Amino acid sequence: MLAQKTTKSHYSEAEAADALGVSVEQLRSLIKNYVVVAEEDLSNVPNATFQASDLLLLRILSGLQSNGNNAI
Repeated sequence: MLAQKTTKSHYSEAEAADALGVSVEQLRSLIKNYVVVAEEDLSNVPNATFQASDLLLLRILSGLQSNGNNAI
């Protein structure tokens, strides 16, 4: 029988960074570059929770950033 990977419904900032294979600082950079509109919105990131769909989008964006492409 194959073991199924359990998925969480919500991830903390640290869990999201770990799941993406990036540091918390890199996660914040992704959010700063692609998600937040105002700089003061970044203060809410440590308290944010992320869903699996958020992680999927952030994974795609982290690939764009690692390729040097910051424009969507």
